[in-house]
Amino acid sequence: MKFLRLLICFLVVSVDATDIENLNIWPLPNAVSYGSGDLYLSHNFVLKTKGSKFIDDAGILKSAFLRTIGIIEADHIIEANTSEIDPALVLKGIHVVIDSLSDELQYGVDESYKLSIPPQVINFLPAPTVYGALHALQTFSQICVYDIISRRILIHQVPWTIIDQPRFPFRGLLIDTSRHYQPVPVIKKVIDSMAYAKLNVLHWHIVDEESFPLEVPSYPKLWDGSYSKSERYTFSDAAEIVSYAKNRGINVLAEIDVPGHARSWGVGYPSLWPSPNCQEPLDVSNEFAFELINGILSDFSKIFKYKFVHLGGDEVDTSCWVTSPHVKAWLEKSGMNGPRAYQYFVLRAQQIALSHGYEIINWEETFNNFGANLSKKTVVHNWLGSNVAPKVVKAGLRCLVSNQDKWYLDHLDNFWQDFYSNEPLTNITNPHEQELVIGGEVCMWGEHVDGSDIEQTIWPRAAAAAERLWTSYDKLAKNPEQVRNRLSYFRCLLNLRGVAAAPLEGFGRTVPSEPGSCYLQ
Repeated sequence: MKFLRLLICFLVVSVDATDIENLNIWPLPNAVSYGSGDLYLSHNFVLKTKGSKFIDDAGILKSAFLRTIGIIEADHIIEANTSEIDPALVLKGIHVVIDSLSDELQYGVDESYKLSIPPQVINFLPAPTVYGALHALQTFSQICVYDIISRRILIHQVPWTIIDQPRFPFRGLLIDTSRHYQPVPVIKKVIDSMAYAKLNVLHWHIVDEESFPLEVPSYPKLWDGSYSKSERYTFSDAAEIVSYAKNRGINVLAEIDVPGHARSWGVGYPSLWPSPNCQEPLDVSNEFAFELINGILSDFSKIFKYKFVHLGGDEVDTSCWVTSPHVKAWLEKSGMNGPRAYQYFVLRAQQIALSHGYEIINWEETFNNFGANLSKKTVVHNWLGSNVAPKVVKAGLRCLVSNQDKWYLDHLDNFWQDFYSNEPLTNITNPHEQELVIGGEVCMWGEHVDGSDIEQTIWPRAAAAAERLWTSYDKLAKNPEQVRNRLSYFRCLLNLRGVAAAPLEGFGRTVPSEPGSCYLQ
């Protein structure tokens, strides 16, 4: 009878795109109903998995549950004991039922979930995979608050029913560890914050012309191109980052950018340079360059298990090839000019990647210059402008959207409203072609960020894009101002969790303009 009486007093509201004023979940779920009651989280809140097929040998679910409790409590001392209040007002545990036995994290994994919060018990039904369950835990953490008056954890607006799944399978964030080294703890904090926003791919732009910080066992002199010995990642460090990300439902996309952006490779192996005075692109005439790429990708395949590898291919200036005598001679013998040699290099690197079981992502210049010759397993990474994706999918290739005028985080004059409004399917109306857009990615290029400012440059603008990539199109706000309060709440939630998310107002990475509440900045 207590159960029935409690339900009778709840007013249940079904939420649509115009009725979210009282909802503080980010990104917005696809179907939500909530009530008007309150429950307390038991001080002995437990995880139950009876009926679940998932064994959790690696502890992915259990560790996620413990992390969830930690971020809900937010380091507060929970002074009050829930045994002292009416048991009918206490939520005692969480019941997770997962259909799949597997913990494989891969592109296209089912990330859907259903979260139901009636009195006294919680059910996730169904969560096809553990990674859907992880998203459900993130959503649950956002509807729990520490109540300063009662000194307990409160769940407002019960009962809840949330049915949710992502709009796109690829929801990424790029970090650049070549322009500035990012310590492993910093990368882990970025991964944690990605999980809060339901982003699921960390695009690790590991190396570039400035530095080569990663150990490659097959070619140990490559990391001679690092800034210093203390600014390096061991192969085990990289494996740990991949494992850490997997436990939070995040794939790691590794990138080596060839043939351009590779001057640092020649510090350890100078023969990769066309000449000592003309050091990139990699020497197309040198067979060793392709042997080395093969060795790198062979090593990568041992730890980077994501379906894709990123091979770069952007901003290739071939003038060093045509001005270096031995490369010029090779070009003439091979019947190539600079542009043809650029194509030759990219396509050969693609074949090497395919031989290691990877599908390929390349920056859009490869498509713009020789798109018809790219492997059909290529994903074209759009960055230069917003009119490329329609051309890519019309050609039958997949596309990943990161147009710099909207989704480059290092462009501090790209405001959060720009990030929210950027639509990956703009001017793509054919349903088959729409399916070829695998998602999008915000890019945190590293020229002006290091461990001191990376978080506030990423957040909260990346969260605006995260909702665009997660929430179904018909649920998205047509005017970004409609989500301002909810995004501000999420930004303050990030702060409460120790993430240095900047205020919404002003340029990216801005500072508070004056004293005041977080929720008004």
